[in-house]
Order: sequence, then structure tokens, then C-alpha cells
Amino acid sequence: MTVMAERTSQMSVQEFEKIASTAPETVTLEFINGRIGVKKVADGDHDTIVTWLARRCMQTRPDLDLYQGRGLRVEAYREGRAKPDAVIAPEAHFAGHGEWADPAGVLMVVEVTSYDSDTDRRDRHEKPTAYGQAGIPLYLLIDRDSCTLTVHSGPDRQIGGYRDVHTSKFGEKVALPGPMGIELDTEILKNYVR
Repeated sequence: MTVMAERTSQMSVQEFEKIASTAPETVTLEFINGRIGVKKVADGDHDTIVTWLARRCMQTRPDLDLYQGRGLRVEAYREGRAKPDAVIAPEAHFAGHGEWADPAGVLMVVEVTSYDSDTDRRDRHEKPTAYGQAGIPLYLLIDRDSCTLTVHSGPDRQIGGYRDVHTSKFGEKVALPGPMGIELDTEILKNYVR
């Protein structure tokens, strides 16, 4: 995820969706923990990492699609709105869905960190909680700050987050458990960090 500016205030999901529908194409809005986050355009290395992941997933699991910019209803009672860097779901899963889809059926969400001050709070704390509450089986955090991949599995719908968290360094082979069931050779990711 890229740099986020944040406005702290309480607003309804309906108010947020109205604002998000009029946002310019150069930004993406999210609504997590009752706050609006503004995602600016990603850098080239960020996009290259997502493309690398898409290629790996499609080679080993051609039955899946990788969506970028797919809006999901997350958090308890679906009161949050997130647009992960990538969402992996069965082929054509989101056909006929609107901008903010129910996460049921999503296999994995992916975030790639950006070099900004909000990364720790947003990608390492708020997003795993929201995705776990939504029951998404896997959350993959590709962390360019620490040169690691963290695989979150076993979502906890009650308190949010995930019961199992495994971190590997760039360069190691990383196993994505079921429902993905693939292994990633992450050596190339060393090329896409500052």
C-alpha cells in the first residue's frame, strides 16, 4: 500500500462510500477503524512485486484470479472498506459485484508496504485485524522495510487477526498454506527495495 493521509473522525459507511465514489482516479480511499485513508499512486517497484506475485499464482493456480484495487467489506459487521494491493479468489469470483464486495470466497489478500509513516499501524496492525474479522483465510504482507514476507493464516473472526503468523526473509522459499497451497521463491524481491 502506498502513502496514506488520514482524517480522523466518525462517519457512517454510507457517507464514506459517497465520498469514495467521487474521488479522483489518482487516489484510492479506504475506511478502516472509522478513519478514511487515502492511497496515492504506487511506485514502480510496488507494482512490480504485485505483478510478480500474479505471475507466480497464475503459473501454479490457473483456476484463480488476482485482482488489484478490488474493494472489500471488512472488519466486524462489514463496517470497514479496504482495497488491498491484491485479492486472490476463484476465477470470475467478482463478476457482477459492485465496488465493495463481500469477502466470502476470497482466498488471500496481499499488501505491499510503502515507505511511509503509516505502514506500521495500517499494514501490520489494522489490516490483519480487519481481514481476520472478515474471515479471509490468508493475509500476505510483503514488507519492503524489513525485507520480509509475513503469512497470516487461521483467521479469528471474534477478536480479529490471525492465530498463525510466519515471517520469512526475502530470498527464502515461502509456503502459502491452504487454500493457496503454493510455494514462492522470493529471491527476486531483493531487487525491489531501496
